[in-house]
Amino acid sequence: MIVAHHRQLLFLSISMLLGFAGGVRDVHAEDSGSYTIRYDRPQQVIKGLGFEIQSDSIASGNAGMPEQVTAVPHDLTPDEKVRFYKEMLHGFRYARLAMGLYLRGLDEEKKHIVERYPGQMDDLHSMQRISGIEGFDIEYWSPAPYWKANKTYYGGPIASTEPGFLDQFSDAMVADLRYLQAHGLRIAQWGLQNEPVVGLEKSQNGAKKDAAGQSYATCSYTPGVYYAVLRVTAPKVRALLPEVHIHAPSWDGPAGEYAAEIRKDPALLKEIDGWTWHQIGHNSNDQIDLREKYLRGADGKPVYQNEFEYQPWDKNMKVDDYFMNTGQALMNWMVFENSPIWYWIHALKPVTNREAIGYALGFWQPPVEGKASAQPDLKTGHWEFNPHNWNAVAGFLKYLPWDSTRLAVDESKVEYDQRILVWRSKEGVLGIALSNRGAGPYTFHLSGVKARSLTGHRYTVSSLNIPLGKRAVRTDTDITVPSQSFEFWTAEPSAITNH
Repeated sequence: MIVAHHRQLLFLSISMLLGFAGGVRDVHAEDSGSYTIRYDRPQQVIKGLGFEIQSDSIASGNAGMPEQVTAVPHDLTPDEKVRFYKEMLHGFRYARLAMGLYLRGLDEEKKHIVERYPGQMDDLHSMQRISGIEGFDIEYWSPAPYWKANKTYYGGPIASTEPGFLDQFSDAMVADLRYLQAHGLRIAQWGLQNEPVVGLEKSQNGAKKDAAGQSYATCSYTPGVYYAVLRVTAPKVRALLPEVHIHAPSWDGPAGEYAAEIRKDPALLKEIDGWTWHQIGHNSNDQIDLREKYLRGADGKPVYQNEFEYQPWDKNMKVDDYFMNTGQALMNWMVFENSPIWYWIHALKPVTNREAIGYALGFWQPPVEGKASAQPDLKTGHWEFNPHNWNAVAGFLKYLPWDSTRLAVDESKVEYDQRILVWRSKEGVLGIALSNRGAGPYTFHLSGVKARSLTGHRYTVSSLNIPLGKRAVRTDTDITVPSQSFEFWTAEPSAITNH
């Protein structure tokens, strides 16, 4: 009883912070709720969504980086490349490019990362141009081997923290950016290191040491070394790219030791534009229950996650749960953590990859032999959607425009299985996303709707963009959403009203 009492107080506090007029809904409570849209309380600007692209080989289970090229867009036929760019990637804003992993070719001295096979950069440039993405999020899984103590992409720390070494190392990373620019890639975001904690373990006395034997490209950074490298590199990246979004640390957001080191240096802190988390495959309830954890130490900077997927060994999340959990995770990050950006991990994974169903928005068939884990009848060079993940994000790509402003909503109760996300586009057009993960229909009693009419579309795990028609609105309206579905209701520009 004491635990339950404290939990209810926590949720009441969350409700007050977010402007909700009540506590968290009881599991057996009524199947409806009241929601008042607050135009007078605009929240964050939602920049858009991102994905990662596997533009080079990695073995199933992340067990090594084969020499044979198994990559996308490389493996797709010309027509399938264009279909991929237009039907899946259009609407995304950012593409995450894993330096040292999915872009891992090297110059003769192994100081600089370049394309590993002919046409790799051309494919990425065409993907950017035809899909319409704004640009790439450039982040290292490992720097080039010259700068590593073990002289390999696999595991280990950097070779030195001496000032002269760090100056040369940071110059090399800036040169990598110039290489990408020279091939026409626009760089929208930059991060020093993906999951810098990987490869570190605690010894018996609590000190961290490097662990050997990483199966794919990684680089280990203690918080102090991460700070030392970032302090030298971030200003140089900013000098080259004044508008670039620099984020850190692609692991534990603002709450951990990496961010704590950055906060000790006010000059470096000014260079950081956002804090990034990796909370892969978590239940979307975490964004409600653990809001304080995710925002702790943010100091007014945006907080978001830049990698979300489901691991095949996670028994807590069944494949049938992916669809609703993914969409609600996206919504909850934006509502409860005020996130401006949200990333899925992979656009496509090969059918031979055993974790593909939890990692990918779609599958492709590479020209290699291997047992297909998904879509066994897919033709070589072709791709297909993975509805368990794709159907959950497709509606947001279509109906949530870049740079929309989220509007606060007063909720009668904070729900786990039902969520509302409301925005106003740059042109002032209202959009409403509704979700229902419950076992039965749920009615959203909406008030404060500043539109004369709304047009609806529904997404389920088995169907996309089902038209629901147009309905007239007189400030208040009720929308009943079926179980296991998302709905998007948008106003037409001519239907906007100030009533």
